[in-house]
Amino acid sequence: MSQNDPQWGRRNNGDGPPDLDEVLKRITDRINRLFGGKGGGAPVSSGPGGAGIAVIAGILFIVWIGSGFYIVDESARGVVTRFGKYAETTSPGLRWHLPYPAEQVEVVNISQVRTLELGYRGNVRSKVLKESLMLTDDENIVDLQFAVQYVLKSPEDFVFSNRNPEESVLQAAETAIREVVGKSKMDLVIYEGREQVARDAQALMQQILDRYKTGVSISRVTMQSAQPPEQVQAAFDDAVKAGQDRERQKNEGEAYANDVVPRARGLASRLVEEAKGYQNSVIAKSEGDASRFSALLAEYRKAPAVTRDRLYLETMQQIYASTTKVLVDQKQGGSNLLYLPLDKLIEASSAANQANANTAVAEPGRVTAEAPSAARSGVGAQMGEDRSRDALRNRDRETRP
Repeated sequence: MSQNDPQWGRRNNGDGPPDLDEVLKRITDRINRLFGGKGGGAPVSSGPGGAGIAVIAGILFIVWIGSGFYIVDESARGVVTRFGKYAETTSPGLRWHLPYPAEQVEVVNISQVRTLELGYRGNVRSKVLKESLMLTDDENIVDLQFAVQYVLKSPEDFVFSNRNPEESVLQAAETAIREVVGKSKMDLVIYEGREQVARDAQALMQQILDRYKTGVSISRVTMQSAQPPEQVQAAFDDAVKAGQDRERQKNEGEAYANDVVPRARGLASRLVEEAKGYQNSVIAKSEGDASRFSALLAEYRKAPAVTRDRLYLETMQQIYASTTKVLVDQKQGGSNLLYLPLDKLIEASSAANQANANTAVAEPGRVTAEAPSAARSGVGAQMGEDRSRDALRNRDRETRP
């Protein structure tokens, strides 16, 4: 059958397409039976009937109205636009809006923590040099990698105020960090001031984003890595090592000073105290000698000869106490020289005393019997000593003018 045949499209004998009028008639009958109407009416030659069209239109209208329902999660907000213009922001729950094309809804997650990487992508080793290389205040170049975490505080600003809000956040973060690093020293950025640089960059970043009305709230800025560029890493390591050696030697010097200075001060204090003690002893001795001399002078004025003899005897006693041998030159009776072995006499006397003491301990009765002889020998020794003293005194008198 050719396409120009007027019966084409109206027969379904298995040789061609089905009859469209029959298909529409069957659909209309089914809809009428579904809604309680009567089916099986007269065949329609040009299209479905008015009732069928109304039913179809009603179904389509219900579907269109139903397409306006939507659900907003607890962590999200719904931004409604009416003919492309912002209308409202809906809270979580089951909501409805005028279906397309009158209104549209964009559900925005406001509780999700979004992360922005600056200076690297995925891994700190995957560096983006055009973002990571920055110039410090002391004209040094540092290689920095930052991670910026943020959430949305105004979904309508995030959707409508900027064409590409994520790119705006990236540019604002890079601008803020470069400004803070450019006002800081290299040592501050790399070592002790990393947290301070991150806090200052976060505050400046938030100011820029609020001025752009991006609806973004910066929650945390973390410095992932801070180091000099790889091209000067060796020289920088040498400089760091030299600085560490300087600090180590400085600490060693301070430790040595802390050890030596207190000891020197203690020694100085001890010497001062010893000098003061010596001074006090010399002064006290001098005052004592002066007092003794004054008393001796008074006694000398009363009895000069007796006082002179006593001084002579005391002086000789002091001299002989430290000598072991005495030579006495007798002017009368030729050139005979008298030798007094005081050391031998002292040793013999000590040995005799020790033997007597041992005998007294061993034989108490014998000591009693020998006591008179020992007493007689002691008396004899005392008499010999007195005679020697008188001879020395007479010789001294003869030698005096």
